[in-house]
Amino acid sequence: MSDAMQEIAIYIHRFHNLDLFQQGWYQIKLNMRWEDTEYAALGFPSRVVQYEAPDLGSDEMLGVWRINDKENSFSTQPFRIKYARQDIHLCVMISFNFSLRNFKVPSKSAVILKFELLQAPITTSGAELLSYLDSSSVAVHEFRIPPKALLGLHSYCPVHFDSFHSVLVDATVHISLLRAASHMKGIGSCSTQDFTVGTSDALNQDLSKASSMDVKLAKLVKAFLIARDTLLEDLRKLSQATHQPIDLTEFISNMDDIKMLDSVLQASMDTANDEFSRPDKQQNIPKKANDTIASESNRLAYILTEDAVSNAFHVLGAQLSYLWNIFLQFHRSNKTKVLEVLRDAWARDRRAEWSIWMVYSKVEMPHQYISSGGDDICNPGVHKRVSVLRKLADDPSQTAATRAELHRRSIAHMRMNNRSLQDMYIFGDPLRLPIVIVERVINAPRRTFSENSYFRNVDRLDSLGLLSGFSGNSKNNISAPPKQSDRPLKVVVFVHGFQGHHLDLRLVRNQWLLIDPKVEFLMSEANEDKTSGDFREMGLRLAEEVISFVKKKMDRYSRSRALRDIKLSFVGHSIGNIIIRTALGESIMEPYLRFLYTYVSISGPHLGYLYNQNSLFNSGLWLLKKLKGTQCIHQLTFTDDPDLQNTFLYRLCQVVNVNNSFPVIFYSFVHIEISSLLYTRNG
Repeated sequence: MSDAMQEIAIYIHRFHNLDLFQQGWYQIKLNMRWEDTEYAALGFPSRVVQYEAPDLGSDEMLGVWRINDKENSFSTQPFRIKYARQDIHLCVMISFNFSLRNFKVPSKSAVILKFELLQAPITTSGAELLSYLDSSSVAVHEFRIPPKALLGLHSYCPVHFDSFHSVLVDATVHISLLRAASHMKGIGSCSTQDFTVGTSDALNQDLSKASSMDVKLAKLVKAFLIARDTLLEDLRKLSQATHQPIDLTEFISNMDDIKMLDSVLQASMDTANDEFSRPDKQQNIPKKANDTIASESNRLAYILTEDAVSNAFHVLGAQLSYLWNIFLQFHRSNKTKVLEVLRDAWARDRRAEWSIWMVYSKVEMPHQYISSGGDDICNPGVHKRVSVLRKLADDPSQTAATRAELHRRSIAHMRMNNRSLQDMYIFGDPLRLPIVIVERVINAPRRTFSENSYFRNVDRLDSLGLLSGFSGNSKNNISAPPKQSDRPLKVVVFVHGFQGHHLDLRLVRNQWLLIDPKVEFLMSEANEDKTSGDFREMGLRLAEEVISFVKKKMDRYSRSRALRDIKLSFVGHSIGNIIIRTALGESIMEPYLRFLYTYVSISGPHLGYLYNQNSLFNSGLWLLKKLKGTQCIHQLTFTDDPDLQNTFLYRLCQVVNVNNSFPVIFYSFVHIEISSLLYTRNG
């Protein structure tokens, strides 16, 4: 019996609770199905390997993992979540099999991988808990495995569920095509005697053999060849990336007996396919590039007999089984390293994948400090789908809508990458995703270091000895290649708005942590219940809070590893953005400005409310100024000084306190028409 099966192994490493709203018992449920409705069969769990016992006490784990034969699903052990940033190390590998007996090989249908999050109240226990979990699915996250990936894939698979169930499940997906039958012939049993060299006299007889050959089996052998080569190459890459050797010398030496099969099979496949599809026409027989034989006759061809194809199927099936077992053993011994390698590769690939929905352009900015030196601004690391040139005077909203619609039409005809794992949050309905338009200002003024520049003391941080992990020659240490254990200290500061709470930006924080779980975050509390005062006081309090937090993290990092770099980012909401800009202008922040990495502004009134046309909104501002004497409202409306040029916001806009290369991202910015000008003036 020449049957094949698709094996998809899912390794669940860790359940990381970012910010679940409720304590309780949780469980992860997995199942798989074909995307095409013609493929009615479900993937069934065939093997479960628990790599190590969970590191939790008996009171936090109940029961064991389960397989539901009726649903063909797998469920992890129920585990109890009690606090944020809690880690549950599951360390379990589940293999699902799809029988390909009645289907085309390679498959034309994708596979849908479904993760479900089950939840039960923390007060339930025993049999009641298990029955409650079976009917309490609270969130779902699906992934699509394209048909081409079914021939071989090793990929990181981050499971996020949704914003109301903010978790990160570290998982990896491993796929291979295998032979279904348990009995396999030994490797190396194929010989060159299984091939016949046809001459012009024996051509008709050879064509008769080719046309009667099982085309499905021949296609299956071709798919096995691709799967074997893919798995062999993936093993080589994983071995190099993890610095763990895999001895395949004997296996590769045993592959010599079927080298001729590799070179001949494609020619035979083409011949068989032509004969199968056009039996009434004279066929063109593909030839093998062999000078000796070709000189005898141009019509010579290598035709595989049915026995040769069947023998090749058994040989390749045995080889795939051997390599797959080698991989499973390697993965069990190096599970954490393999996870890290695949996660790094996933992060690199996502930039190219997400660039589908990004449009890049340049914007002409008329300014009194125009300099030709800014014409060459570019981003060499990102693929530019669209690059146009427009003037700032154009209507930005209409221009953006038109360009987004045109780009959506191009996406509709775009063939997505069919080799990588696809997140259904993105690829489920790609035309509903927002188009991100990235504009870069050209002819921007070239800044110089003057007495008014905050970068005149760019080396002050080193002189203060803040980087205790560095030696005396700081610059050489920074430019030197980092050690493998070194990694930068990433700090993100979240600043709330008017009369806000330090947890107001928790959803934004959770999204950031999904992308970079190792980041250190500060939910600023320095100005909680103090947002009615002067922006200068609020900025100073924030600066002191940030410096204290960064120094504490630097001390901790320096004790465990060499501190290579610092990446300091800010996320502000409403007037929190003004507080951030004020804090960056404080003298105590000057040594840290060189480490600024990203600034995300959400609904920030960066230019105040001098010409606001909303009468209801203006009435609220008037009440706050007159009845409560809110100083920050006076500053936002430019009424804190009779002279406009002496008002707080006007003077703040004159201060260049952010590096020119520091990226700023605006969300819901009311002054969108002049956001580029604000970027140039204020970073």
